[in-house]
Amino acid sequence: MRIVVCDDEPLARERLVRIVKEAGHEVVAQAVTGAEAVNAVKQYQPDVILLDIRMPKMDGVRCAHLLNELENPPAIIFVTAYDHYAIAAFKSQAIGYLLKPANKDELLEALKGAKSLNAAQLNEIRKLQNPTAQQMRQHIAARTHRGVELIPLTDIYYFTADQKYVKVRHKGGIVLIDETLKELEQEFEDVFFRIHRNALINLDYLELLETIDSGQYQVCFKGIEETLAVSRRHVPVLREKIQNM
Repeated sequence: MRIVVCDDEPLARERLVRIVKEAGHEVVAQAVTGAEAVNAVKQYQPDVILLDIRMPKMDGVRCAHLLNELENPPAIIFVTAYDHYAIAAFKSQAIGYLLKPANKDELLEALKGAKSLNAAQLNEIRKLQNPTAQQMRQHIAARTHRGVELIPLTDIYYFTADQKYVKVRHKGGIVLIDETLKELEQEFEDVFFRIHRNALINLDYLELLETIDSGQYQVCFKGIEETLAVSRRHVPVLREKIQNM
């Protein structure tokens, strides 16, 4: 892949360049400010940009928003020393958020994901005709032992309420986020469906609605063995959804 590396710290920038080149990718340009990064992307049309956040004159978040306005924006992976910019990061449609010093394996994994996800995003953008749909975030940010992870929405099976947090079951495991089911339902109403006051499911992974003892219902998922209970008042609408899928 063709990659631009943007960081105002020379040592950090050189380390990223070295890792990227050793992995067989091409570094087409290096930048030390957000403005330089935008110009480099316009000139070289990279597949990916590795972008710091705290930089002089123009920060990485502002840079990312400008890049997303381009006709062919690159996939954006933030590499930063600060974990509290994650919300701003996924609002700018970043596909990765790594904390410095970036772990080599995690960086290569993010680049691997960028290669496939960027193509998928491009195809999806071409299909979208509703301008508001393009504003929907494509990732959920979660604090884990590795820092802040951006989990692709397409990897999430379901959300369930877990005391004051929401549990996110995704392809890589389970994380907790500090959001509410109501907010998630409103934002992702076209993707996730409420089956219970405590649960939203991704309809793309719905395998089966089945009856269990005493007239209760549950849903089964594609790819995992877990099931979730469905409240009786949500069953009719869920059946209708299934018939129209």
